[in-house]
Amino acid sequence: DSLSKLFARCGHVQSVDICEKPGPGEKKEKLASKFFNRKTVTGFQVAYVVFRKPAGVQAAKALSREGPLLISTESHPVKTGISKWIANYAASVVDQEELKAEVDTYMQQYDKKIAEEEAKAAKEEGVPDEEGWVKVTRKGRKPGLPRTEAANLRVLEREKQKRARKELLNFYAWQHRETKREHIAQLRKKFEEDKQRIALMRAQRKFRPY
Repeated sequence: DSLSKLFARCGHVQSVDICEKPGPGEKKEKLASKFFNRKTVTGFQVAYVVFRKPAGVQAAKALSREGPLLISTESHPVKTGISKWIANYAASVVDQEELKAEVDTYMQQYDKKIAEEEAKAAKEEGVPDEEGWVKVTRKGRKPGLPRTEAANLRVLEREKQKRARKELLNFYAWQHRETKREHIAQLRKKFEEDKQRIALMRAQRKFRPY
């Protein structure tokens, strides 16, 4: 915005593209999203200022003879310090309604694109090309799950069977732990009984270990 205002005196500015370095092919595409894929470039940058008419380029070259160019003026001040921080924070707050509208628009365009690709693939399925090759797609080998009530019922039934098997395995594991715990408790009880019996035999002087 600042560069557009700065060079507006030379002619109508059509676009300003900021790049990390100069060179052919470095011109980046305009971001369609306000919320996603936004990369902040730090450090020195290169700007490509595009005028609507060639006369704007000649006028921009003559600006060097007018002395320093000021980006921040009284009519168009550039925010700095606390004012800039407040503006950056306000810009970082996401409008949920605007974000939802952008996501919905993107998903509609995506669904439309997928539908067009599937229609094109279905149209070309089994049709040989100029060299006689026939294109085979995954759809022919394993079609997608039909969104019907019967298909949904089959999915629910499989999920129910998975849960039942999981619960059965958990019950077996719990039963095994309980059996092991009871066996250990019996061994401890027998050990205590043996200790008491040995102590009693010692008291009666009838203990003969060998």
